[in-house]
Amino acid sequence: MGGNMGTTEGEREEIFEKVVRAGKRTYFFDVRSTKGGDYYLTITESKKKFSENGSVNYQKHKLFLYKEDFEKFSEAFSTVVKKVIDLNTESNENIDEAVSSHYSDIKFEDLGK
Repeated sequence: MGGNMGTTEGEREEIFEKVVRAGKRTYFFDVRSTKGGDYYLTITESKKKFSENGSVNYQKHKLFLYKEDFEKFSEAFSTVVKKVIDLNTESNENIDEAVSSHYSDIKFEDLGK
């Protein structure tokens, strides 16, 4: 994370990085290489936390994704995202329907009374 600043022992070379900022969270998508020349992806969630004394620290969670799993991961991710969108759409439609049926008998003439 944070650019290609060289590698230390235990780390692998960072090839490419995409950063997604989302409120208090930042997601890092990093392409890295193994000693053997294969590429893999790390996905890191970094969340800003404030301690009681007011200091800031970051809580990080990291996921390693290897090339043999890319297709399965991509398919599952797409399916789950689509499901969330569908559920939110259904939920919003149900709310809209409930609101419109509840207030459908209002007459504008009644507002002046």
